[in-house]
Parts: sequence; C-alpha cells; structure tokens
Amino acid sequence: MRLRLMTTSSVPALFVHHVLFYTPAGASEADKQTLLEGLHKLARIPSIKMAHIGTPAPTNRDVIERTYTYSWLCLFDNAEQEEEYQQHPIHDEFRNQYARYWEKVVIYDAIGPSLS
Repeated sequence: MRLRLMTTSSVPALFVHHVLFYTPAGASEADKQTLLEGLHKLARIPSIKMAHIGTPAPTNRDVIERTYTYSWLCLFDNAEQEEEYQQHPIHDEFRNQYARYWEKVVIYDAIGPSLS
C-alpha cells in the first residue's frame, strides 16, 4: 500500500510537536519517573488531539537516535491549537516544575496535510 500526500487547500493541516528529553547521565530512576509523571500531566491539555510518551526502541540502525530518555509526541488539528497548548497553564507548570529533570530538549515541529 502506498500513502499519498494530499496537497489540496481543502485538506486541513495537521500540526506535529515532537520533543526529545535528555536526562543528565547521573539521573536516578526516581528523577526519570518524576519527569514521566510530568509528561502525563501535559497530556491533559485539551487542545491535544493525540499524545504519545515513549522511550527509545530497541532498533539497531546507524541513523537512529537512542540517547534520549523520553519522547513526547503530540498532534494538533492546527497551529492555533498547538499555540493554545504552549500558552496553557499546565504547560507553564510543567516547564517550571520539571525542567530540573532534563539537561537538554530537542523539539521538532512540523505542519502538513494528513496522509490518506
């Protein structure tokens, strides 16, 4: 089966927000668990269409990045809903309360039509 990218203006754009969280080398399991709890709180933000929290998969190809601790992926119906997420008090609380549990974040934002 081959997927086709829809390019007509009538197809709504999907907004993808993907964050990789890197914890310090000396982070304890309790620290990692605390960060995970914070990510679960983020999933309560109403403008999120779908959220996924993951850890590196046990795949072995040279191009795969597996040094992060958690992957936070969420989908929004549009860029405006992603901006609502960014401005939401739960998101502000997450940054304020949980930033000490990571040493680095990498964010990939993408927008484009849904595949069908």
